Amino acid sequence: MSKLQRILTTVLPLVLLGIAAYVLHRELSHFRREDVSAGFAAVTTGRILLALAVTVVNYVALTLYDVLALGHSGHRIPYPRVGFTSFVGYAFGHNLGASFLSGGSVRYRLYSGWGLTALDVARVSAFNALTFWLGLAAVTGTSLVVGGGGVLSLSTPVAHVVGAALWLLIAGYFVACAVVRQPLRVRGLEWRLPTPARALAQLGVSCGDWVLAAAVLWVLLPADSGVSLPSLTALFALAQLAGIASQVPAGLGVFETVMLSALTPRVPAPQVVGVLLVYRLVYYLLPFTVAALLLAGNELLQRRHHLTRLAKVVHGSFAPVVPWAASAVAFVAGTVLLFSGATPAEADRLAVLRRMVPLPFLEVSHLLGSLVGLALLLLARGLQRRLDAAYVLTQVLLVAGAVFSVVKGVDYEEATLLLVLAAALAPFHQQFYRHTSLFAEAFSPGWLLATVAVVGASVWLGFFSYRHVEYSHDLWWRFTFSGDAPRFLRASVGVLGMTVVVGLAALLRPAGPRVHPPTPEELQRVRPLVAHAPESMAFLALVGDKSLLLDDAGTAFLMYGVAGRAWVSMGDPVGPPDAATELAWRFRELADRHHGWACFYQVGPGALPRYLDLGLTLLKLGEEATVPLQDFSLEGAERRNLRHGVRRMEREGWTFEVKPAEAVPELLPQLQAISDAWLAEKHTREKGFSLGWFSPRYLEQGPVALVRRDGVLTGFANVWAPETREELSVDLMRYQPGSPHGAMDFLFTSLMLWGRQQGFQRFNLGMAPFSGFEERTLAPVWNRLGALVFRHGEHFYNFQGLRQYKEKFRPDWAPRYLASPGGLALPGVLTGVASLVSRGLG
Repeated sequence: MSKLQRILTTVLPLVLLGIAAYVLHRELSHFRREDVSAGFAAVTTGRILLALAVTVVNYVALTLYDVLALGHSGHRIPYPRVGFTSFVGYAFGHNLGASFLSGGSVRYRLYSGWGLTALDVARVSAFNALTFWLGLAAVTGTSLVVGGGGVLSLSTPVAHVVGAALWLLIAGYFVACAVVRQPLRVRGLEWRLPTPARALAQLGVSCGDWVLAAAVLWVLLPADSGVSLPSLTALFALAQLAGIASQVPAGLGVFETVMLSALTPRVPAPQVVGVLLVYRLVYYLLPFTVAALLLAGNELLQRRHHLTRLAKVVHGSFAPVVPWAASAVAFVAGTVLLFSGATPAEADRLAVLRRMVPLPFLEVSHLLGSLVGLALLLLARGLQRRLDAAYVLTQVLLVAGAVFSVVKGVDYEEATLLLVLAAALAPFHQQFYRHTSLFAEAFSPGWLLATVAVVGASVWLGFFSYRHVEYSHDLWWRFTFSGDAPRFLRASVGVLGMTVVVGLAALLRPAGPRVHPPTPEELQRVRPLVAHAPESMAFLALVGDKSLLLDDAGTAFLMYGVAGRAWVSMGDPVGPPDAATELAWRFRELADRHHGWACFYQVGPGALPRYLDLGLTLLKLGEEATVPLQDFSLEGAERRNLRHGVRRMEREGWTFEVKPAEAVPELLPQLQAISDAWLAEKHTREKGFSLGWFSPRYLEQGPVALVRRDGVLTGFANVWAPETREELSVDLMRYQPGSPHGAMDFLFTSLMLWGRQQGFQRFNLGMAPFSGFEERTLAPVWNRLGALVFRHGEHFYNFQGLRQYKEKFRPDWAPRYLASPGGLALPGVLTGVASLVSRGLG
């Protein structure tokens, strides 16, 4: 290509676009905007729907271009794929211009996935172009021969000559298809002409395409325009040809110039402009939007595996913070709706609403939009607490708020924000797993104050926005499209009334009992749960010194005590994981309702995510020792000392037995005497909370292990033996003063051997406080302090000795934690725990 040709190729489209712009400006300069709007409005809904139907038929006909092209090249692809590719390709080509490149690029992207090469796609595009021009020549020629010059302002003889010349070209093409059987070579590429039958199919498909495309515009014209379909088809073809020559995308401006100049004598110019605008929307923009969405969906589908992996990574990264983020999102969305309801709508948008929406719909939507805003403020608290009902209602209200935003003032920005927020929350439903009633939630004073502040700010904003309005009694009952101030007043009354009702209900709702000893009915309900608990610590619920919190279904419970502001749960909640988590949340809310600190004492590592979700911090307390019982025996070198100790005690007349619960009452006097003597010798008193104490009712709950010397009862231990046979343990273990040092070893070892025979999986030796702490420079302060106490705190407690004693049984060690609020609350929590364990600090 020469330099002059390149310049002309570049400049010509710009010149044609400039000429088109000048002509359009000249034609429309003496029309007012209202005239054009009236012309646009004159296109009836029925004609628009008919144009849409013809457009659908036309785009279906366009898919036959690719069907013929692929058949000619010998490729067999299922029609759904061909139709999808053809529709997307033509929609892009019609709107972006340079159809061979834009539509061809789309075809290559899609067809290449189904085995076609770039050369194959180029041949398909070339065949389609040939079909396109063949139909253009036929339609134009026929229109000129049959209809004469018509709207083209050509004399009849000239029109007939041009039409006949076009048909001679078409006839020459058919002759070439019938005679030339050898492939043609164009720049080194072979091109084979189609058979006469396929050429005839080309002609039929292309002619149908052109007639249908022109018919879309024709049905939009007024019935009294006096323009026939053949005449308009010829004009349409000429206008399209001018648009193609201009290389402007979709012939924008050039096509309109030709059509406007030719149709104005028969149809008023404003009405022509309105028809052309509707035509652009129906025939170009709407299919292009659908095609872009389909192409985007196809690309996402092709990359679904990568997107799935990415989605999982993103989901896993954001999931922990979603409840708090969702709470903030709901609060912000509610604020936006309240502020929107307090400010005037834009006049232009209300003018649009006046023609589309009845006044009652607008009034109701304004009121409901403000109430939805308040509801979102209130639901934000439930989202923070991970309530499933709060999540579902928030999603529903976000979508409803978007609808109300559009109906009350065409506030599409606000509606888009709400819908985006709803879509962002959609993948995280599983993060809201709690099924507690919304009405059971406690609203803290701070949360209520924030809600009231937003409502108050929205009311102030409304009065500020309408400060120039003269308020009167009649204003409340004024219902008009321009009545922003009356709508604000009515919405404010509804929002304030709802706020007062909710606030009073929250403030006057009874807080419930602070703490109470377990009732006989509660103890009766938890006994089967204790018997089937995987951890033997659940037996502490039967001591009777801790309050019990049960779920509504009776499948889970936790035991707790209160000291000062510290609300302390002993261990993890007992029950199925979901029910236990829900119960932990209920306990935290109960403590919060009483302005207390909820904490969980001696929890295991398995449920730590639960407490992190509750917003608690974790402090390591020590390590718990459990001895596997499946292979426990006294054989082997590592158990030599235990074996020798047991054998020596047996030679000295010591025996071991386990008495069932039914036999305990008659033993109580002897057990009481041993317990009193043991306490006196140790110069201590009974502990509590994390340990049991001597109580006839408590000891009667389960079996008791006894040791005798020469038939005389010398020591005992109450046994925690759940029916699940997972974990065996003891609580009180007491013996007569003066018993040999090996008495405790004898009892423990004998009980482990008995437990193995009974099928228990492990024996719990209890926790060694401050055991397993890391004394490293970068370790947390609490860990370094714990390590220091473990090493140098022997004057206060035998920390290392206890660890060494348990170690002789070769146990497995697992950490135990305190889950509690951190910061300034921690000293109060630790003091409360110590008070509960020691049964008072005095």
